[in-house]
Amino acid sequence: MELPKEKIKSNNVNCKRLVLYSPPKLGKTTAVSALENCLIVDLEQGSNFVEALKVQVNSLEELQELGVAIVKAGKPYKYVAIDTITKLEDWCEWGATEDYMATPIGKNFNRDSNNNLLPRGQWSSVLTLPNGGGYLYLRLAVSKWLEKIDKLADHIILIGHIKDKMIEKKGKEVTAKDIDLTGKIKSITCANADAIGYLYRDGDETHLNFNSSDETLCGARPEHLRGKDIIIGKLVEGKPVFDWSEIYK
Repeated sequence: MELPKEKIKSNNVNCKRLVLYSPPKLGKTTAVSALENCLIVDLEQGSNFVEALKVQVNSLEELQELGVAIVKAGKPYKYVAIDTITKLEDWCEWGATEDYMATPIGKNFNRDSNNNLLPRGQWSSVLTLPNGGGYLYLRLAVSKWLEKIDKLADHIILIGHIKDKMIEKKGKEVTAKDIDLTGKIKSITCANADAIGYLYRDGDETHLNFNSSDETLCGARPEHLRGKDIIIGKLVEGKPVFDWSEIYK
């Protein structure tokens, strides 16, 4: 191996994986629909009122079929947006349950005393395992699907819901904005993202904030996003108009 003797220039300018989150009904899907050649993969049937390049997916099986179709078509989309990562985690809970049942230690899970498989509606989740043992399988399942999704386009956008949590600041409890994902799944998802943006409105403007604080989980690796609060949308004659040119150079 030859050791480097000079600084190596950065290879990437734009985000490979962007996590975007906000409170419900704030316009995340509408904002992403303005990106040219962006396929919105709607997992929650939340794009019905948005004109967009979109497809509705109702299960992990359908998501797998969609991924195969995109690859066979030569990956025609510049962006693929998963709407939402929160719903993907919900689905992965049962995918993780099946993964656990396929292991030697879980071969009797969701089976009766005669070792017959219970009807699907009577299954227990892998998350019911004692001492939180099932969360490992959930993390593995989510990570597996995110790796598959990453291969579908040059740029992946993971849209998430928000949850409020209480933190202590200067002796007082304040509300902090966080991504609605479970424990280490949030950490893994965010650690592997190039940027985490919080979407919010200020009057007629829509902002995407990458400036992290105690109250808001944000951040970015690309220099042009790091610490920035960028206006990506404005109301023009009563209609929202979005411009992503400062996000994706």
